[in-house]
Parts: sequence; structure tokens; C-alpha cells
Amino acid sequence: MGRANRHGRNLNENTGFLSGMATRVEADVLIPGTGEPTRNGCVIFDGATISYAGPIESAPPASPSDTTVNVPAVLPGLWDTHTHFTGIRNFTMEEMVYTSPWVGILRAARDAEKVLRLGFTSIRELGGYGIYVGRAVKDGSIPGPHIYGSGTALSTTGGHGDAHAFSLEYVHQEQSRLGFPGPCDGVAECLAAVRKVLRLGAPVVKVCASGGVLSDMDSPVDRQFSDEELRAMVEEAARAERIVAAHCHGKVGIMAALKAGVKTIEHGSYLDDEAADLMLEKGALLVPTRTIVTQLVARKDTGIPEFMIEKARKMVDQHRTALRIAVRKNVPIAMGTDIGGSSEAAAVYWGQNAKELVLLVEDGGMTPLQAIESATANGPRTLGPQAPRSGQLRAGFVADILALREDPLKRIAALTESDNIVRVWKDGQLAVERPLAGPP
Repeated sequence: MGRANRHGRNLNENTGFLSGMATRVEADVLIPGTGEPTRNGCVIFDGATISYAGPIESAPPASPSDTTVNVPAVLPGLWDTHTHFTGIRNFTMEEMVYTSPWVGILRAARDAEKVLRLGFTSIRELGGYGIYVGRAVKDGSIPGPHIYGSGTALSTTGGHGDAHAFSLEYVHQEQSRLGFPGPCDGVAECLAAVRKVLRLGAPVVKVCASGGVLSDMDSPVDRQFSDEELRAMVEEAARAERIVAAHCHGKVGIMAALKAGVKTIEHGSYLDDEAADLMLEKGALLVPTRTIVTQLVARKDTGIPEFMIEKARKMVDQHRTALRIAVRKNVPIAMGTDIGGSSEAAAVYWGQNAKELVLLVEDGGMTPLQAIESATANGPRTLGPQAPRSGQLRAGFVADILALREDPLKRIAALTESDNIVRVWKDGQLAVERPLAGPP
């Protein structure tokens, strides 16, 4: 029950917003995040929470004090569930180490504002400065999306999360300077590493269960961490109601991670029918990151080391096959890009995020509605018990809302074009406003 303010209007004690001054978004099509779209839909919110979403004819009557916006399409704010706020300008593991963290954080703050302006109201960040940038966003110091950071990616010594070009002592020193654990080996060190990540307040823990593309001394198909190490990290995270996300390319790493209780598989390049069936059995999600796999091959002009290009080239077709298997088998998929660059000179850079939706449709065989679900309703699922009530246009859910000049169900690429994104609300507050009129 709200209390009256000095003007006699009702003040909602939960949000601090005046009731009777709602925002109504009326749209030709309402895309709820999950389920079928509603033609002639309406979303109403007064504060940080949606109070109504559904057909216009069933909506509460408008008040004279309401703000009404009429648009062709409305949908939940988008999620990118695999990113890196690193502030690097060239996409190499070495630049992540030798770029000053203070410079990197400043660049990452700019990237956070950029991605919000492109309709992404939530970011799961799996290694970088996101855990710190997110604090500044949350307290209102800088604009940006909700950021759910893992802090770092836990890796074996010599594994994908290690920087092989530098001495091990230097790698540990640099990680420690940021409050992160360095490479860890054995159950005791793995437990300590998880606890250090939890100490930072990370809502998700990331581990490297296979080799990778950016790291030059391991193979993407080889697994990393033993069964005992993986189980220990998953169980330790679960004690704090966190799930574990696992970087996995090769099938052997995917299977080991799933058997240990990991709930999201990142990349999944060599996933096959057996692995897909195990994902369904375990209730795990796939975050395919098609963007980075294709961009590493396409953007040779960015100075990417040849070993990275060669690794990506070997897996690009296999990755598409794995993605199509997951789509065919109805494995839950959450959209993620693996974007981490702060400059267009990088192969994958902030601002390209929505291109993943196009790739999910064109390469993965998804419908536009399925692709949008992967970037909305499925986003919070990648946080397990830490998931907010987000990603859906439903009463009681967070008012993170995106209004478009064009229906993305007819052309998914509309989400990649900033001029189409005419309004973005985050927590019910207008974060982005562009002219409603004009060509799409």
C-alpha cells in the first residue's frame, strides 16, 4: 500500500515512484520473451516493475497523467550472456595482460554505455572488469546495463585462462592486483579460487574446461581440470547458490563439465547428439558465441595472430554443425557473443552484439522468435539461483524494455541498427530516446 505525498498523489513505497504516472507502450506487436507474440499489445509500468503486459483491449484504462508511446514493436531489453569488459584494442591474450587495468576500466565504462544504447539492458560478463564496472553502474556513477560479472575465468596452469607469453609469477601478480585468483591446480587451490571469486560478489563462476582459441599453447579439443577439480568447484559455488559456466570447445570437456554439474556450456564447438542429450538431461544451457568464431576468420585485417586464425578456421564449420544440432534437439540456448574489444580495430568489439541474433537465424536455423527468446527470457537462466525477474514482458518482472521502429520478427537484422531502437527503459527509467518518426 502506498502513502500519500504532499501533493496528495499515491507514492509507491517499494519504488519511490508516483502511481498514476505510468508509462504505456502500445505496439503493433508485443514480443513477450517467451511464448507467442501479441498483436496490438501494451506494456504498462510505474517504476521499476511491469504492472501489465498483454493485449491493448485488456489493459487498464489510461490516466491523463500517463505517458503513452506508440511503436511498431516492443520486447524485453536484450541480454548478452557471454562478454568481456577488458578495454583491449587488439584481440590477443597478451594485450589483456599488458593493457593497464586503469585504462581498460575507463574504456570498459564507455563500452557499457554504448551497449545500453543498443538495447542491451543486461550483460553477463565472464572474465574482465565487469564486476567493477557493474558496481559503478549499480550505484549510478556511470550509465550502463545490469552487469553480472564472474570476475575472472578459473584456469589450470598452462590452460586457456593462463597468459602463456608471460612468466607464471607475473600472471599471478597481475591477477592478484585485481583481486582475482590466478591459475589453480588441485582441489585445494580450485576451492580457494572459487572462494576468492565469491568474495568479490560474483553471481556466477566461470571455469575453463577445455583449451581455447586465444591461448597459443593448448588445443580447443583437449579438456582441462580433472573430474575432482570440476566437481569441487561446482559444489563450492552451489554452497553460495551460484552456478558454474564452463568454457568448452571439445566434446570431452563438454561431457566432463556436464557430469560435474556445470549449468552453462560456453561455445560448445564440438557438441554432438550425445552431448546435446546430456545437456537436456542435466538442464544445462548452451551459449554458442557464433560471433567470435566467425569474426576471427573474417577479420584478418585486425592483426590477429595466425595461430588464432588457424584454430578458428578449423572449427568454424564444426561450430555451425554443433549449433544446428543444439537447435534441432531443442537444447536451451542463450545468446552470447564473446565480445571484448573496445575498438573497431579488434575482431570482436562492443557494438556488434546484436549480430549474434542474425547468426543464430542464418547459421543456426533458428526462427527470429527463437533467437529473440535466446536473448531475452533465456538470459536470466544463465545465472541460476541469482537470476533476476527479467527478460520477459510480464507483470511483476523488471521494466527493462526495448521499443523498436521495425518488427524484428519480419527482419531480425532490425535489432542491429541503432536507428531502429527508439526507446530503451532500464528499471523503468528512460535510458535511451531516439526520434519515433523517420525511416527505419
